[in-house]
Amino acid sequence: MTINKIGFDNEKYLKEQSKSILDRAAQFGNKLYLEFGGKLVCDYHASRVLPGFDPYVKMKLLKVLKDKIEVIICIYSGDIERRKIRADFGITYDTNALKLIDDLREGGINVCAVVVTRYNRQQIVQQFMNKLERRNIRVYTHNLIRGYPTNIDVIISDEGYGTNPYIQTSKPIIVVTAPGPGSGKLATCLSQIYHEHIRGIEAGYAKFETFPIWNLPLKHPVNLAYESATADLGDFNQVDPFHLEAYNITAINYNRDIEIFPVVKKIMQRIMNSKLIYKSPTDMGVNKAGFAIINDDLVQQAAKQELIRRYLRYSCEYVMGVSDKKTVQRAELLMKELNLTVLDREVVKKARQASIDAKMKGKGNEGVFAGAALQLRNGKIITGSNSPLMHAASSLILNTIKELAEIPKNIHLLSPNILQSISFLKSEIFSSKRLSLNLEETLIALSISADFNHSAKVAIEKLKELYGCEMHSTHIPTPGDEAGLRRLGLNITSDPNFSSKSLFIT
Repeated sequence: MTINKIGFDNEKYLKEQSKSILDRAAQFGNKLYLEFGGKLVCDYHASRVLPGFDPYVKMKLLKVLKDKIEVIICIYSGDIERRKIRADFGITYDTNALKLIDDLREGGINVCAVVVTRYNRQQIVQQFMNKLERRNIRVYTHNLIRGYPTNIDVIISDEGYGTNPYIQTSKPIIVVTAPGPGSGKLATCLSQIYHEHIRGIEAGYAKFETFPIWNLPLKHPVNLAYESATADLGDFNQVDPFHLEAYNITAINYNRDIEIFPVVKKIMQRIMNSKLIYKSPTDMGVNKAGFAIINDDLVQQAAKQELIRRYLRYSCEYVMGVSDKKTVQRAELLMKELNLTVLDREVVKKARQASIDAKMKGKGNEGVFAGAALQLRNGKIITGSNSPLMHAASSLILNTIKELAEIPKNIHLLSPNILQSISFLKSEIFSSKRLSLNLEETLIALSISADFNHSAKVAIEKLKELYGCEMHSTHIPTPGDEAGLRRLGLNITSDPNFSSKSLFIT
């Protein structure tokens, strides 16, 4: 894959996208409820499939519009109760909601409310609400509406949206976002529009999301990568039949929006007492990502790599009991549509060879021979393997920064005294049976060594150059490895093998 080339123009995207949102707001008398799909902050999926896409570009978009917007954050009570995890951060949805508030505030963007949807008076949910309210954040609850979403007579009545509290807003554009899918963003938008029209305010609705990209072909790798990203939800892309019928133009949308469109259209027509301007789900969108792609070949290559990453991630989640077999099979079928295998990811082959080499040399730990490989920005691939001294991820990162710093292989970055002290702490104080250093421990040891070891000091500066590089491990990273890899910003995949025969791994 070509490295360090750009396939997406952020500046063009910002200009086109901000104009599209403002134009849509003007169509509704400058009161627009804008459903923000996907990840508002740190959209790493988009940055992986659209090389050059800034994962923070949506926050920059909001900053451009900040004088005209305020934000409502939705979170489904069931996600709080189940402590659902956002995989890319490794944090729960409720914690992610708190982080989202902080991120928006740092950008000077007002969060006017948090809405807990489908609230069922769960104790843990009440604790979350208490935490917010005691920090002076307005919290509202929406209960499940009887017959939702098909019983329109009930929905648009005092027994439906009328039971939801009205959230007072002051800006012309209200961004409604959430930590993840299924959080109730659409229902919150429609509820607010209902209350606005009761008060004589001609509010409207639009949807902003990056994927699927409506003006790319159905089987374009970018759109297939989105299907893979939502394989656990059962989503799939399809040609928007309403758009095709209305305009004789092929546009791509996803099944849930297409399925719910007739209902949403009827609800909005009833609320607004007039013929709706939207003729299709695609019409509801204000999405301009497709117009900022400047190198389609590069984008296709990147999206194909993402399909492989997703399959590998689901395979690991399956053996860990998080995903089901159906999700893995769905991801595999999407790969096969483009004739891809995991070996089309270069670091997979190198990591597996490093594991084989370690086994041949007898360099493993606890009977496990793990290999890892990392591709630098110049295309060169570095490998590492585990040993009684350190994990494969630790070995790999040290080898990589030595390569970047042009430090000879025979020069040690870690002081033997520090390694001995850590081993003593783990064995004699913590009574740990696993003495080899995980990546997080290795990075701490490296930072200490840098105080008196010039080579370590030079090497540690090179860690910044690892951001966005591709990496693969033959074994699922331990929690200590995963934490370190996440902080380094690597695009990590692994084979579905455990790093130890033990069931409890630290």
